This record gives sequence, structure tokens and C-alpha cells, in this order.
Amino acid sequence: MVPPFPRTAARMLSREIAGKRNFSTSKSRNADFTHAVIGAGAVGLAIARQLASRTGTSTILIERHGSVGTETSSRNSEVIHAGLYYGPDSLKTKLCLRGKHLLYDLCEAQNIPHSRTKKWIIAQDAQQMGELEALHAFAQRIDVPTHFLARKEIQTQEPDVRAEAGVLESPTTGIIDSHAFMAYLEGSFDERGGDEMLHTVVTKVEALGQHGDGEEGYAITTQSRDGKGGEDVITAEALINSAGLAAMDISNMVLPPDRHRKPYYAKGTYFSYAASHPKPNTLLYPAPKPGSGGLGTHLTLDMAGRVRFGPDVEWVDDPTDLTPNPARLAAAIQVIKDYLPSIDAQAIGLDYCGIRPKLGKTSGTYGKDGEGFADFYIKEEEGFKGFVNLLGIESPGLTSALAIAEYVEDILYGNGSSA
Repeated sequence: MVPPFPRTAARMLSREIAGKRNFSTSKSRNADFTHAVIGAGAVGLAIARQLASRTGTSTILIERHGSVGTETSSRNSEVIHAGLYYGPDSLKTKLCLRGKHLLYDLCEAQNIPHSRTKKWIIAQDAQQMGELEALHAFAQRIDVPTHFLARKEIQTQEPDVRAEAGVLESPTTGIIDSHAFMAYLEGSFDERGGDEMLHTVVTKVEALGQHGDGEEGYAITTQSRDGKGGEDVITAEALINSAGLAAMDISNMVLPPDRHRKPYYAKGTYFSYAASHPKPNTLLYPAPKPGSGGLGTHLTLDMAGRVRFGPDVEWVDDPTDLTPNPARLAAAIQVIKDYLPSIDAQAIGLDYCGIRPKLGKTSGTYGKDGEGFADFYIKEEEGFKGFVNLLGIESPGLTSALAIAEYVEDILYGNGSSA
């Protein structure tokens, strides 16, 4: 077993020798770190990297697994979303639009593998076409390019696609190598002087200011994931909960019982495709279904051009239940055949699963009236200065990661901050 935190221990030792750190002048000077970020998925990495760039601060990133991004961030469709589904005035829309531009710019500047594949949203009847028309109208309002395709364009570009009522094309949708993206964020965080604790589980969080002794910040009790060794306590002036599937647990450690929340988990199964035909070059999505927990079993591509389908939505109680369920295959094949009828059903197989943290059994799309839609929950909790809580960070979390990082920094240090 790799020791839990050799890099951090070495750095902390060197800092003790060097003497006291220069923290931000508006916060307590007695903590081990200025910022502690719990959770090293794409969003946690982006936040930690953003905060580590601030002069006179120190940031530690705590992750329970042995490497970054092993949960939701690496078990998704790796799609760069355009921002079409999340309704007016939502954080999801705001941060997806900003994050998309930041992500494309970063990928191009740092040679992170990505592709502007485009996406087709497909309607088979008048009701589904109504959903596409609503999406198109909303896209125009938020200045995201979309356009309907003529029948000849559909047949010429993707002859195997069935679209009885029509296709809405999103030209700014793409795909990214999420592992390469997170590797870049981790390296950039390290270059900015950040510290990282892997194999480390948070077992308790205490808000120091609650004792009325004038001390602010948070005491974070940790232990190695394998349970060997004793507990360690780290103190931080600001605590950012970006723990993904464990975020509700962390939140409930900090907040009083009357503010505790129940976690919900949407399991999504992905399906592989072993045949060489049909092989579209565009991402294919069925028309959004109001009330669904996701965007429907869609066709995506990886950076090697391999076709995969998913995810579907299966509500589960166990966030570690990543075993593909064979019972999901038949329903998925039926959905896929609706828009790709020549698909070889025998070549579709179970691949992998991902779990999305949810605030409830909520819709993955805003729909026409927003009923059942849940936005990102990102806020500094009232009465807990410096505690920024991120809950329900599902899709479009990967697309929004860099924008979420900016947003968290603004909460802590912007004009509206409590600093």
C-alpha cells in the first residue's frame, strides 16, 4: 500500500522549517491552510487550482481514492455540453456557457485531446418536435447556435439516422478526454504550490467559530482509507465541499441536524458497440423527455472514434454500486433503435456504469416550465463563514468545472463575499 500522504508530509515539514505562512489578511492566521478542498474530481481539481493561484494563500486537496477523478468525473459521456437544457437564470446554464468557452480555450492552449463533434437532437413525432422547437427558442435567447436540418442534410450527413420529425443541430457540442483534462488540472495545481492528500477519508469536520472563542475556520479530521494508523487533524480557514457522491455526507458533518439533506443517486449504465456499422460521426441524442433524470440513452464517441451508448437512469441507494445491470440492456436497445434502426443489437453490450449525485429524483432537463428541475447548489452556507457547499454537481459539471472554480473564488473573495 502506498503511504497516504508522502508528498504533503514532505511539504508540510519544509514549511515548518521555513516558518509561518503568509495568509490572506482578512482571515485567521492560525490555520494550517487557507483553503481545504474535499474531493478531487474535475470540479474539485479546478477549484483547488483556481484557489492555489492566489498570492499569500495555501490550498490542500483531500481525496479518498488513490488517484484523482475516479468516480463521476471519469464515468460519464465526456461531452462538452452547449448549455441547451438547463433553463433561464439557472447556475447550470450560466456556468455551462462560461465553462464551455473556458474549456475549449484551455484544450486548444494545452493540447488536451478534444473534438468539436456537433450534436443532433432527434425528434420522431410532433410532441418531440415541440421539445426541439422549445430548445431552439431558448438557445436563441442565450446566444447559443442551433439550427434545424433539412431532410436532405440529414440523409447526406448521417444516412443511418432515423428522424421522422426532424433534427436540431448543436454545432458547439463536443467531446473531451476527461482523464487528460484532469491530469492537466492536477499538474497545474501542483505547479501553483498546492498540496494533495490521496487515500484520505474525512471522518469529521468541526466549525471552530462555533465555540465563541473568536477563532474562525474548520478542523478536518482525516484517516487513511485503509484504516491503518491514527487520525490526523488539519485546520483550514475556508472549506470547500466538492466531494461529489460523498458531498451530502460532508455537508451533514458541518451543518446542524435541521439542515441535513438526504443524498440521491442516479446510476447510469453505458453500452459498448462492437460492430463497424453503422458508425455515425455526430453525437446523437433523442428529444428530451420531461421528468427524466437524464438526457436519454444517447450515442457518443470517444477520442478514438469508438461508439458508445448511454447513460440510462436507474435510481439506487448505494453510490458504490457500479456493476452493470443486464436487465437494462433490452430497454436501451429499444431507445437506440428509435433513432438508429439499422443498429446490430447483438453487437451492443454492457460496458460500465457511473453514478450521478442528485438533490432528489429530479429532472435532468428544465423542460417548458422548470417543474422537477434541480439546479446546481453552490453557496457559502449561512452562519458558516468560509464553508462553500457544492451539492448535486452532476451534468454539466465536467463542462462547467473551470467556471465553477471561478464562481467559488468569487464567493470567497468577490464583492459579495463574507471575507
